[in-house]
Amino acid sequence: MNEIARIKERIAAFCDATQVPGIVAGLYHAGEQAVVAHGVANLATGAPMREDTGFLFGSITKIMTTTLVLQQVERGLLDLDARVVDHLPEFRLTTPGAAEKIRVRHLVTHTSGIDADLFFPDAGGRDALEIYVERLGRECGSLFAPGEYVSYSNGGMIVAGRLLEVVTGRPYHELLEHDVFAAAGMAGACTSAERAILRSTAVGHFPDPATGEVRPTGMFMLPRTWGPAGGTPIGTVADLLAFGRVHLGDGSAVSGTRVLSAESVAGMRTITHDLGTPDTTPVGLGWLVRSLGGTTVLTMSGASPGGVAVLAVVPEHDLVFTAYGNDSRALALHDELLHRLAGQFGEVETPAYAPEEVDLEPYAGTYRSNQLRIDVRVVDGGLEEQVTYEPADTSQEQIFTGFVGGSFTAPPRRYVPVGKDLFAPAGVPLDALPSYYLVSYHGGAAYRCAGGRLTRRVSI
Repeated sequence: MNEIARIKERIAAFCDATQVPGIVAGLYHAGEQAVVAHGVANLATGAPMREDTGFLFGSITKIMTTTLVLQQVERGLLDLDARVVDHLPEFRLTTPGAAEKIRVRHLVTHTSGIDADLFFPDAGGRDALEIYVERLGRECGSLFAPGEYVSYSNGGMIVAGRLLEVVTGRPYHELLEHDVFAAAGMAGACTSAERAILRSTAVGHFPDPATGEVRPTGMFMLPRTWGPAGGTPIGTVADLLAFGRVHLGDGSAVSGTRVLSAESVAGMRTITHDLGTPDTTPVGLGWLVRSLGGTTVLTMSGASPGGVAVLAVVPEHDLVFTAYGNDSRALALHDELLHRLAGQFGEVETPAYAPEEVDLEPYAGTYRSNQLRIDVRVVDGGLEEQVTYEPADTSQEQIFTGFVGGSFTAPPRRYVPVGKDLFAPAGVPLDALPSYYLVSYHGGAAYRCAGGRLTRRVSI
């Protein structure tokens, strides 16, 4: 495969230029498959990144959780339009009446409004998800009415995981390992650090903001309460390629084992919600549904402490691409490689933005979500944003700072208007700006959106 040789060459150049310790990537296309690895899996040990090195899937797990939900729909145990509380009567939120309006489909389309993106209860064992849902009802509310907006939701997927436990009578991690990992032929995948340590496994790394020196993470994975959102599953590039191939066609694994029906696979890749702004990708059931090179590309990225993975499925061209880098800066390379692959099928347009003159005052104010505050003010013809993390307790702070590699502090950032309700970072080139750098406002500036996540304007 000539393309995998070019990917290998680009990975080596990227790691040399950025000091990202290691990257492993794989490509399946039209019956051929190859995996390449470069660099070091763990700077503390010097272990090399290998083609069979395992890593945390991160939020790619959300596609697997959605797959499990659709399996139960096919078996008649769930209905996407059923209320969550009909199956999970203990599900509550602090916003009165909000939980009762949430349907099963809202959980897997990031439209539930559950305000729990940074909610990290520290619990393990078989009752971890039960503990999560119980605490959710005491500590977290709602950002918006179900179906009103799209806001990337860890909390929604975790509630979906607990819902699966209740309707099947089986623990989430057991379901995942049997009904997804085993069924799809993901022989190297597991959900425990104890099993992963028995083979080559990568750990994340963080660059020092001042010196650029890279250090290994001090926290391998998030608590077990985050399993359905991506906190615990671990596997290899070959595992993700096998899973991606299930979603290329009719829902069958390479072995012939049926994982999903063709109807469910088609439903997952059909757009259900679109905010209509370039900073937020339209969503299907689980998948983010992009259009690149004139073709549909199903994507999901997965962050872990000091690492980032990506899975992309291109059904029209029988292609699956996946990669993992053990430094979050690898996200830029993942996006570059995906654009290059899509460019084989048609021109991938790069939006060009330009500053515009708009009335900035309507956007100024304070926006909040669970444990996050953004203060926005007008400064020198643009917006200045100050982001503040407000942990609920010392346990939340310890987990979150471990996830991001240090204290969550940053200087104010300036933004310039580049379209209706759309802003870009000041001082950066606008002709090839990745969409995830953009910030948008919705509902008459009632909401601010960054990274696909909403915060709501509040009165101070």
